[in-house]
Amino acid sequence: MSSRTVVGRFRKSSYSGAGQASECVEVARTADGGRAVRDSKDPARGTAYFSPTAWQTFITDLNRNRAS
Repeated sequence: MSSRTVVGRFRKSSYSGAGQASECVEVARTADGGRAVRDSKDPARGTAYFSPTAWQTFITDLNRNRAS
């Protein structure tokens, strides 16, 4: 399977706000353990794909910044 093969359901990010005017993203797992990310209000617009290493680096950085 390709790293662009989505194997999980897209789910709305817990960081997205509520309501129509909020910025919303959806995240799904890919076959290689990475993630696919798309705009929940316009999923046909395109999907960004992240390798497992890139996704882990992103999450680690988010957690580091949240702690400071």
